Amino acid sequence: MKLFITGGTGFVGTHLCRYLLDRDNTVIATGMSQHHPFEGENGFTYLRADTTLSGPWMAAVSGVDTAINLAGRNIFKRWTRKYKDSIFDSRVKTTRNLVAALPEGGDVFLLSTSAVGYYGNRSDEILDEGTPAGDDFLAKVSIDWEREAREAEKKGARVAIMRFGIVLGKNGGALAKMLPAFKSFVGGPLGDGRQWFPWIHMEDVARGVDFLCRNREHHGIFNFCAPEPMRQRDFAGTLGRILNRPSFFPTPGFLIRLGAGELGSVLLGSQRALPQKLLEAGFEFKYPDTSGALRQILNQ
Repeated sequence: MKLFITGGTGFVGTHLCRYLLDRDNTVIATGMSQHHPFEGENGFTYLRADTTLSGPWMAAVSGVDTAINLAGRNIFKRWTRKYKDSIFDSRVKTTRNLVAALPEGGDVFLLSTSAVGYYGNRSDEILDEGTPAGDDFLAKVSIDWEREAREAEKKGARVAIMRFGIVLGKNGGALAKMLPAFKSFVGGPLGDGRQWFPWIHMEDVARGVDFLCRNREHHGIFNFCAPEPMRQRDFAGTLGRILNRPSFFPTPGFLIRLGAGELGSVLLGSQRALPQKLLEAGFEFKYPDTSGALRQILNQ
């Protein structure tokens, strides 16, 4: 396959580039970093570009059979008004520009990221791909993000929307932010820990993307999260056991909201999301349970 990837220097993007290159695909990646770790490898091209702006990078989309849209600012920072605008623009404007670059009437497959944040805070409700959207900031971003991606269908493209859960992998993401507290013997749940924690192993993200690329008859909405969601306190307990560290020091909810502002409410929110459509399509998770996923990551 010949693939074009936005957000190719991010946590997920870098791993996905490696996964696809190792399987003899041709990859063109964009990003804001000065360089990419895979520059110079056979079959890989890196384009440094701000994809929220139209520009020469868009010409590289012609001739690919698959476009994967991963671009988006990290949400794990305090949400000032300016940063919220950056979260929105990096997702929605990039998607708009990528769709504009797709050829009319082409047989291109677009896989565009979204997030389980689409559902908002839903307590214990089971969330499949048909569940309506929430109404908080991330839900509204996700609605517009997905709407822009679906515009590609008007150009003849097949579109898959990937609503990512919390991606667990080495050297980045949410796990990298959790580990210091646990390694310092003060780890524990966020708030009361009763909120559901929709997670997915990084390798299953890459495998899921590859699965959809190779089975293009499957399109529409897909929850990218493991089939066994956990409450956040149970996740913290599992992480503590694997690290042989205590996991009973909760961070009070009011402190999370005080320190993180609006993001704090998101961290305390609950999404009991299930990957119904991936399972129905025949995808098999390599890491369906948290214990196995965490042991593999931490023992790498």
